[in-house]
Amino acid sequence: MTGRVEAINIAADLEGECRSVEVVEALAGQGLLGDRYFADAPREQGEGRDITLIQAEALEGLQEEHGIELSGAESRRNVLTRGIDLNALVGRRFSVGEAECVGIELCEPCNHLQKMTQPGVLRGLVHRGGLRADVVRGGRIAVGDAVQPD
Repeated sequence: MTGRVEAINIAADLEGECRSVEVVEALAGQGLLGDRYFADAPREQGEGRDITLIQAEALEGLQEEHGIELSGAESRRNVLTRGIDLNALVGRRFSVGEAECVGIELCEPCNHLQKMTQPGVLRGLVHRGGLRADVVRGGRIAVGDAVQPD
């Protein structure tokens, strides 16, 4: 089960616009350099705040089933993937490019996401809103990189 990184999105501020980048540096315990959740000092593992991922297939399903078009950037997740079941990575180690991560929990949609996008997003992304993960070994992540369980 190997997937690919289709897009990388970071935002400098909590409610700031997500911008697409081709490459990002992931730092263990800190997150993605330049992202709103990046920590200046390493935090404890288990929070799942370092990196978020979402499947392109989930966003396509949202469009097909609910008529809601949402881009990877609009989903507010950092990494858009294709070809890997992110839900199956909860509690498992996996790699994204050069970085090694551990899946902490599902990234269920919230009212804040729906408020920033459109009605129906909350219901349409239940159990497929992505994955929250910790970075346990830092490294470079680029569009086109592999996403695979260890």
